[in-house]
Amino acid sequence: MLAKKDSPKRDSRVVVIGLGRFGSSLAMKLVEQGCEVLALDSRPHIVQQLSDDLTHTAVADSTDPQALRQLGVLDFGRAVVAIGTDLEASILTTSLLSDFGIPNIWAKAVSRQHGRILERVGAHRVVLPEHDMGERVAHLVTGRMLDYIEFEDNYALVKTRVPMLAVNRPLGETKVRSQYGVTVVGVKRPGEEFTYATAETVLNEGDIIIVSGRDRDVEHFANLE
Repeated sequence: MLAKKDSPKRDSRVVVIGLGRFGSSLAMKLVEQGCEVLALDSRPHIVQQLSDDLTHTAVADSTDPQALRQLGVLDFGRAVVAIGTDLEASILTTSLLSDFGIPNIWAKAVSRQHGRILERVGAHRVVLPEHDMGERVAHLVTGRMLDYIEFEDNYALVKTRVPMLAVNRPLGETKVRSQYGVTVVGVKRPGEEFTYATAETVLNEGDIIIVSGRDRDVEHFANLE
């Protein structure tokens, strides 16, 4: 069963293997972004449910190299192994994609140990959705932050409300960068869209701001009243 629609450029083609909650959500979002998606799963009823919404769908055993070849997986530049509970299938599939020479392989892991194995067999990037979401929610639950994104080297972006120390003053005069080690990079007025913040931007009570900096610094700043 293979449903085919329009074919975008090669660099926007992604094969998603495993259509549980994580894989199906990912595949749908990729299609929304204009990617051509080949979605594979061993369960016919899951594939049938998604066949009208994704670019290509197929029932397949992702541990069978011949099946993957027949479906043209080797022609895709990006792959996501979103298999969750079947660790053996997750590892074997990732290893096969690596053997095929897929240049960009992402793989979902259910534990750090699983993630290390996936990296050893060829995954270029490992994600732990439950673990990462847990850490993110922990930051939000314990403070005034509205959203939190952490990057490498302890760098983070935070969405928060303007503390009173920065209200009704141009950002350049508040000296938040020198005193708190953070940079206000964006601001959203009530009823308006986000816009870039400059040294001349005057923040009002109730504004939402995007702040960047070291994780400890942005957390401290976001928790100021």
